[in-house]
Amino acid sequence: MHTMWRVLVAGNWKMFNGPSRTDAFFDEFDAPLGVDVVICPPYVSLATAVGRGVAVYAQSVHWEMDGAYTGEISTGMLLELGVDGAIVGHSERRQLFGETDETVARRAEAALAAGLGVIACVGETGPEREAGETEAVLRRQVAVLPRHEKLVIAYEPVWAIGTGRTATPEMAQEAHTLIKSLHRTSVLYGGSVKPDNAIELMSQADVDGALVGGASLDPASFRAICVAALV
Repeated sequence: MHTMWRVLVAGNWKMFNGPSRTDAFFDEFDAPLGVDVVICPPYVSLATAVGRGVAVYAQSVHWEMDGAYTGEISTGMLLELGVDGAIVGHSERRQLFGETDETVARRAEAALAAGLGVIACVGETGPEREAGETEAVLRRQVAVLPRHEKLVIAYEPVWAIGTGRTATPEMAQEAHTLIKSLHRTSVLYGGSVKPDNAIELMSQADVDGALVGGASLDPASFRAICVAALV
């Protein structure tokens, strides 16, 4: 890794780990020095995760401070809990819950304005890659994102999430180079990151860390990935 950016490894727990399992995770997890570590638990576990020695991000956040938005969480609520930031635009939010480029931008802008950090996710689907549309998709998704020192982008090829398939290091590097030409910020790789592929992926010049899914649920495997980021 030849990055000018500080290395960041984030664990996205998705809909796993309630408060008791979150507590058990932190009893075992020891974050290595030299890498910024973020854990993104479900909303019900945020309060349990805060104050355990790593940054805590929510998995999404709404753009309004309050109102009739059943099921949503505001920046003020996160700040009151002591949460440090939020993911916006994860591919599962886009695919399953109607998230659009516009709503991703609104969520990011609101979170940044409130002082929260943001990990904004971008990436193409399998059919889009096969149709040669990767560059167009990334240009469209990145174009709406605000410029801010607390915004980090995560490139997650949708076809590699939860499938066991991983973009080759060369594919990841190519996408990261494009994203950095569009937006001057740290860019993480997300998509079936595991201890056995983390070093190879994060050794690419423009890969500044990782957004980890399933492998972040186990304290030992997540720590191994964090250590790999330092190699």
